Amino acid sequence: MEQNDDQTGGGEAPPGFKEKFARAKMPKVNIRFPFSGKLKLILIGVGLVILAYSSFLEYVRPYEYGIKVVKIGFKRGVQKKIYGTGLHFVLPFGMQQMYRLPRDMQVLEMNNSKEVEHAYARKQKAAHIQTSDGFFVNVDASIIYRITDPYLVFTTIGPGYLYEDNGIIPKAEPALKDTLGNLTTEEFFNSPLRVEKARMARDYLNRELKSKGLTVEHVLVRYFRYSKEIQKNIEEKKLKDQLVFKNQAEARAAVEQAKLTKIEQEGKVQVAVELEKGKAYVTRKRAEKDLYFRKKIAEADLLVKLADAEKVRLKNDALRGKGAERMVGLKMAEIYKGLDTVILPSDGPDGVNPLDLSGSLRLFDVREGGER
Repeated sequence: MEQNDDQTGGGEAPPGFKEKFARAKMPKVNIRFPFSGKLKLILIGVGLVILAYSSFLEYVRPYEYGIKVVKIGFKRGVQKKIYGTGLHFVLPFGMQQMYRLPRDMQVLEMNNSKEVEHAYARKQKAAHIQTSDGFFVNVDASIIYRITDPYLVFTTIGPGYLYEDNGIIPKAEPALKDTLGNLTTEEFFNSPLRVEKARMARDYLNRELKSKGLTVEHVLVRYFRYSKEIQKNIEEKKLKDQLVFKNQAEARAAVEQAKLTKIEQEGKVQVAVELEKGKAYVTRKRAEKDLYFRKKIAEADLLVKLADAEKVRLKNDALRGKGAERMVGLKMAEIYKGLDTVILPSDGPDGVNPLDLSGSLRLFDVREGGER
């Protein structure tokens, strides 16, 4: 059995093996870091800065308020100074502590539907409100608020998220019940009235929370749900009311359409009358223009004819003056220029002597100057 164990390696070590192993010396390894004196000082300084930052400095983020509480030392208690964004000195080892409160807007969502929940909002169940006529309704609402005085919040409510647990949440549902609970079942469907009640709820919350450093900006009523039976009855009633309103609206629309048709027809008639008046006015003005034009043409023609008559008169007067007979004789003489031969009697009482000028004048009935 011993021989078998030695062959399989499951027995003891061979004789003398342990002594040889103990006498064997392992080589020593010396590790040295070649740091200079300046580098050591820098590393020590960096270590001290890190230690001081982690022990003596607290960072307040841009969306936070800082509240310092002194536990050991002078002026123990909550300090009234509000610390803003940046690094602030805080004594370590529990002597002082910096608490943080949110500076940005906060949202309290009250609903029973997880699909519409916001990741960064505080969730609560929907407000269960009894209407003024005795029915119950679940109201989904969102309350948007902020911390306006962190010192008041810290001293009256407490640090951390107590401004939610002991501040806004206990007051939210009573405010909605006190305002929206005055509505009847049907009045919940009146949007302007519902919005007015939501504003009243906001004012109610501000009266309750102003002394604690919280201010509510908006109360938004998102949705409301009645029980299935009540919801069904309300919907049926609303459908009937809407049908009545639809019929009334259609009747008013028909009356207004008849008025519109009458106005359109009266307008068309008025337009036609005005067009005819315009055409008559144009025709009258054209007739007046033509009359004026013909009148002026007639006056001009009369003036021309009078001028022509005056010219003839003046010419006749001129012809009856001195030398007119001689002018006629000269004209008659010009007629003779076109005659080659004129046969005149030369003897007897009517004989013509071309050398007798006086006889020629008497022949043409030309009077001497001055005779009439």
